[in-house]
Amino acid sequence: MISRMLPSTRFSRRDLLYVTGLASIASAACSPMTVRHTTPTPSSGQAQRRRELYGLLGDVPDRGRPIGGTKRGEAERDGYVLETWDLDLNGIETVPAYLARPRSITGRVPAVLFDHSHGGGYKIGKQEFIEGRSYLQPVPYAKVLTDLGYVALCIDSWVFGERSHTTEADMFKAMLWRGPVLWGMMVYDGLRALDFLISRPEVDPTRVGTLGMSMGSTMAWWLAALDERIKVTVDINCLTDFQALLARKALALHGVYYFVPGLIKHFTTAQINALIAPRAHLGLAGLRDKLTPVEGLDVIDRELKQVYTKLGHPERWKLLRYDVEHQETPEGRLEIIAFLKEFL
Repeated sequence: MISRMLPSTRFSRRDLLYVTGLASIASAACSPMTVRHTTPTPSSGQAQRRRELYGLLGDVPDRGRPIGGTKRGEAERDGYVLETWDLDLNGIETVPAYLARPRSITGRVPAVLFDHSHGGGYKIGKQEFIEGRSYLQPVPYAKVLTDLGYVALCIDSWVFGERSHTTEADMFKAMLWRGPVLWGMMVYDGLRALDFLISRPEVDPTRVGTLGMSMGSTMAWWLAALDERIKVTVDINCLTDFQALLARKALALHGVYYFVPGLIKHFTTAQINALIAPRAHLGLAGLRDKLTPVEGLDVIDRELKQVYTKLGHPERWKLLRYDVEHQETPEGRLEIIAFLKEFL
């Protein structure tokens, strides 16, 4: 079934993975309506740093290229409607996606881009959005967000879900040889997924958030740092201070996707997250989570409190810590819902 497609030209099948023989790419159908990225008005003093951060992400496709999509179908599921899409976000390979919406919508409503985790679940990807994971609370976020009256989108990131045709290590190395960076391509797809989400007629483009767990947590704060259209950020269990991780010699705890060449010559974790300020940002962490050293959380919390206070909105930054490992707590889930209700 094809319905309200966001249009584009056919995938261009150009150099990135076709020359490596690593990807099996399917072409997507195109439709008559064009969606392009529109650059928001930058905040004073932050625009140059955003450009600098984006510039570290390697060779990525043109941010302004048209994007498109083919709707596979839709079904009612647990009180909401789930649409399944094949999106053309990058011109290289199809990006499968789930879009969840309330059964009944009046006017324009808030929207959330949900960023799935890693956890070694390469075959899972966007399924986490509708089925959950062992380290998340039992009710999946597709249900939680639509119950709040929001529209929510989740894509399969590179090497995950329906895009798990190549291992993470092979994809990382093949890209690195040719100029792209795996994390850069993941972030690029996230930004273009945001473009798709905001283009939806039922979405209020002034009330858009992003949230995720683990790898999805990192994706949430990178996307919000780079794109001011994101008004609310929730990161669960991966607000990791780079220097603290180095000091603990714990880099192996994070997948290779996490590493961006030259990053720490230009940015600390706190400096990336400062680009989100003064927009609302909730972080949640486990005190026994080895992926996020506590001493690093202290540094980030201290610096972001100073930034938000200086900008006149100390109430918009909150870091909550729980005596757990790498997992979402029941109390944390309640805090997330309350934060979304307050700021989105």
